[in-house]
Amino acid sequence: MRTLRSAGILLLLWLAAGCTSPLGGASEEKKALGMDMQEAAVQADSIMLKTLNGVRPELRWNHGPSIDSRCGDAPDTGSVKRRIAVMTIVSKERRGSLLGVVERNWKGRGYQVTSVRASEELPAMYASTPDGFRMRIAVAGEGQFFFSITTPCFTESDVADPKTRPNTPHREGGYPQRPDIHDDFWSAPTPPPRT
Repeated sequence: MRTLRSAGILLLLWLAAGCTSPLGGASEEKKALGMDMQEAAVQADSIMLKTLNGVRPELRWNHGPSIDSRCGDAPDTGSVKRRIAVMTIVSKERRGSLLGVVERNWKGRGYQVTSVRASEELPAMYASTPDGFRMRIAVAGEGQFFFSITTPCFTESDVADPKTRPNTPHREGGYPQRPDIHDDFWSAPTPPPRT
């Protein structure tokens, strides 16, 4: 009986300290915060926009399809993935510079770079925010840059399209549309000048 009472007291102290169930993990903690998938998507859009606004000269971009998925580890929760396709032509010689700008931006806002794919043709960088949003910047076919962000699991809800306005017109056809906007800096076929 004493063992049960001690275990009960420890459990109450543990819950009072703000810990979450080891079975529920981070998903239960996020769900307890009262945020739903739509609110998480808005936060993801904000993180993405701040990342893009930190790049100078400005990149031209458009939204990719948003993906919503259920989380298997907790009932009634889901995750949202937002994507952006860069429509600015970024030359091979300027790819490293763009990755460096984004890396400094992310680290400057307290995000942790979790992995880097060091590839000459298809480099990528992955990071996460302190509250579990996971970001990626990657170079794909024809040197096109893509940004994506995936939210943690939150309370399931409907998710609207992003409200952030892209700075290029919508293009018809399947995703992704290839970059077609020349920029004097990012498209230059020479390494960037040293400052």
